[in-house]
Amino acid sequence: MPASLSAASALAPPFLGRGFVLRLGGLLAGLALGTAAILTAGPWWGETLALAGHTASTDTYDLFIGQDHLRLPANVMRFAEQRATGTAERVDLYATWPEMLGYSDDRRDRFNDVRRPDQLIFLQISQSTMSRDMSGRVAPIYRFLFEGPATKGPAGLTAHRLRENSGYGHETLFTGEDGRADGYAVRCIIPADPSLSTAADCQRDVHAGKDLVVVYRFSSQLLPQWRAIDDHVARFVDQTLIP
Repeated sequence: MPASLSAASALAPPFLGRGFVLRLGGLLAGLALGTAAILTAGPWWGETLALAGHTASTDTYDLFIGQDHLRLPANVMRFAEQRATGTAERVDLYATWPEMLGYSDDRRDRFNDVRRPDQLIFLQISQSTMSRDMSGRVAPIYRFLFEGPATKGPAGLTAHRLRENSGYGHETLFTGEDGRADGYAVRCIIPADPSLSTAADCQRDVHAGKDLVVVYRFSSQLLPQWRAIDDHVARFVDQTLIP
């Protein structure tokens, strides 16, 4: 039996059927890849940020991802090779926090100063491959991975440590009430020293448009502003969608 399936079987309550365990094992294997990305993303974001290929151009490009049509200005698109009208698998974006503005000459320092990871929000938009976003996965998946009692997090959030053998042992899942059925959820690696924070400490994914998933990352220094960040990101993405 594969290791991921064995781990899922051990974590699943005894009343769950084999079908659920198989699905859970597959989901955990896929989601664990996200953890590996977070663990390595911090240094990667910092080292490549200044090399992202900034442009101050506000020329717009029409991107077609799955069933969705997005119109984006060049200065919010991180990579030069993605600045083209046509079909795409994904697009990588960045914007200042809290204004959600793209690169410009007068904002150059905010995009290049890796010592201030709290100044930018990073987004990746692609076609959705899961029926549930991160909030929707809390009840069927993440809650089986919680270890120890929940603790109080910043700004009304609740912190849940994730089991060491789950593939998320370095992460904390924060949940909160935001008025929506599934609530709010974000996974973070909280540095022991706040000065070690990166632009990718926290990761959340949400559905958008007809069939898109928006993965967005931000510094743990911004976690107390989770409500504002979620609202700003949703508004930012909505403004790019063409009906």
